[in-house]
Formats: sequence, C-alpha cells, structure tokens
Amino acid sequence: MDHVNIFIKAIFIENMIFAYFLGMCSYLAISKTVKSAVGLGMAVIFVLAVSVPVCYVLEKYLLKPGALTWLSEDFATVDLSFLSFIMFIATIASIVQLVEMVVEKYTPALYATLGIFLPLIAVNCSILGGALFMQEREYSTLSEATVFGLGSGVGWALAIVALAAIREKIRYSNIPAPLRGLGITFILTGLMAIGFMSFMGITL
Repeated sequence: MDHVNIFIKAIFIENMIFAYFLGMCSYLAISKTVKSAVGLGMAVIFVLAVSVPVCYVLEKYLLKPGALTWLSEDFATVDLSFLSFIMFIATIASIVQLVEMVVEKYTPALYATLGIFLPLIAVNCSILGGALFMQEREYSTLSEATVFGLGSGVGWALAIVALAAIREKIRYSNIPAPLRGLGITFILTGLMAIGFMSFMGITL
C-alpha cells in the first residue's frame, strides 16, 4: 500500500509541474503538439525512473554520514553529503546522454522535433528535483525510491500531454490576439494547477 500511496501522490498530489512548477521551460516549449509532448514525456519518465533509484543507492552507500561503513568501520565518521549535488547531476547527465543516443538512433524524427530540449533534460529542474525530494523524504527502500521516480515522471508526462492536447484544440478557437501563444498557455497551466489541487484531499 505504501508504494501505491507514493505513486499516486507523485502523479497527482505532488505533481512536478502543478505542485512545484519544476521543468517549466521544456513543458512550455514542447507542448505545442501531442506527438512531441508524448516523446519528451516518455524520455522524462525513463530518466526519472532510472536516475532517482541510482541516486538513492549513491546516497545510501556513498554520500550520507556513515554510509561507508560497508567498507570498514574506520569510515563511520566520513560524511560525503556535500558531494550530493555534483554526484546527482553527473548521474542524471549520464542517463540523459544514453536516452539521447537511443532516441537519435531509433526515432530521428522525434529527435529532430525535440531539438535542444532533449539534451536539456540533463538540466531539467524536475529531474534534479526528483533526486533531491528523494533525499529529503528519506525513503526507506530502493523500491520506494523507484516508485517515486516513476510516479514523478508519469505526473510530468501527464501534465505536458494534457497541455499539448488542449493547445492543439485551441488553435481553432477565437483567442484574443494579446493572449495568443504563451499568454493563453500560462493561463491554462494555472487553471490546470488549480484543478490538480483538488487531488490534495485524497487520503490513502
């Protein structure tokens, strides 16, 4: 039940976009079509689902105070937590590079559509946010961290695909000229965030 709770909360209650507004740059830029939004969403799901548990392992067995006791009791007082940021960023960058190579090889059209925003997943604040939230919440097992990473990715993908679907539909709407483009997109994002706030009443 704990895993279901973590997964549902990561998607709806603690959504990276609508609760914390993390990863907004690529969210706004790539949400023009559903096809590109789905592609980026799948990439973010993969990166979060892999990077968060990897960062959990690094945190548990390398970085936090006393983590090196598995090597020797002499390292019980060693604290490498000051390296968390650089280790997490290096891990995320490596995984993103792998995703970029796979997308370029097997779906070049999607690679061309995503453009610069695919490698920029490495500096997408929602990815680093997932790793730091995992660290802050001190999940007790690797499976909990993995479920949280997966749920966070699904929540981010759900947000961008939903916005892309709405933006495709409103192309045929009579939107006032000053609001066309990013103006109406910001309004839609705010309204969707208010809608997602209703999920805060869920108790599992």
